[in-house]
Amino acid sequence: MNRNWLVTAFFFALLLLILYGAYLIISPFITAITWALILAILVYPLYAWLLRLLRGRASLAAVIVIVSITLLVIAPGFEAAWFLSDEAVELVQTVRTLVSEEGLKEWAARPWVQQLQSWWSMMSFRLMDFKINWKEALVQGAQASSSFLVGQVRGIAQNVLVFAVNFVIALFTLFFLLRDGAEILQRLQRLLPMDREHQERLLKNVVDAVIAVVHGSLVVATVQGLLAGLAYWATGVPFSLLWGVVTAFVSLLPVGGSALVSIPAAIYLFLQGETVRGIVLLVWCLGFVGMVDNILKPLLIGNRLGLPVLFLFFGILGGLSLFGAVGIILGPALFALLRALLDLYSEEYAKAEAKD
Repeated sequence: MNRNWLVTAFFFALLLLILYGAYLIISPFITAITWALILAILVYPLYAWLLRLLRGRASLAAVIVIVSITLLVIAPGFEAAWFLSDEAVELVQTVRTLVSEEGLKEWAARPWVQQLQSWWSMMSFRLMDFKINWKEALVQGAQASSSFLVGQVRGIAQNVLVFAVNFVIALFTLFFLLRDGAEILQRLQRLLPMDREHQERLLKNVVDAVIAVVHGSLVVATVQGLLAGLAYWATGVPFSLLWGVVTAFVSLLPVGGSALVSIPAAIYLFLQGETVRGIVLLVWCLGFVGMVDNILKPLLIGNRLGLPVLFLFFGILGGLSLFGAVGIILGPALFALLRALLDLYSEEYAKAEAKD
């Protein structure tokens, strides 16, 4: 008896040690592997259709799916990123010009700036005891902000290679997940100490969570970015296309969302003396664009997952904080899996009580 216990303890200790070593080996590629898993769930219906069409040629079907993803999604994405990077560089140059000496002189000639300067002079007179040159501090802050923007653009350019490597790894992993996914899933199911019905139920919850979050988030972000971009263009905000894309990205965030871009854009219009346009933009973005998120996201994500809006909010926010960008999907998926496990537990517990 003691010998059997010792053998079992040694086996599981060795297994945990090997699993930890395997985790250390693949940990640098966790993000790429996770995105590959998400893509596999999203495109598997297409792969299954191609597999039937090609009469079971799994490798060929997987290659066609990967090539289709590259041509239909990634290639246009790179073109759009290249165009938007040009607008971003032009924006940075514009900011640097505005905070230069000539740019400051041009701004100083505006009536509302002169009014602000008179107010500032009154405040500076009262703040002389602090012995701080407030005007010089503001100029230095503006110049530091422009330098920060330039540094961020350079940082993005330096990370292009890292993104390309992760993208290749994700596609390579996706190929094997599609080709061998059914066999891998069967092996995992044999390891789970649950009956087949419960396994299928948990798997369905995970798949539904990923599909609902991806589809819902992309639809909401696209609609908000499009509506906000059109408003920027109509009200005369410069670089409206760039800010529309930025609005779509920040719309994925559970806090702030599109307001992180639309409010500064409205403030810019107010500073330019375009009060009516600023009010129109503010009312449109906060009143209508913001309501798109509040209406569509619960309908597209919360109702499908069976999660309350509060849990959906914390799932996205906590997932983003813990896992990064992929956490927008993983957070709600984990909550959906937790809900499924609790439902199974409550059902089994109720059956046990009924038998007693």
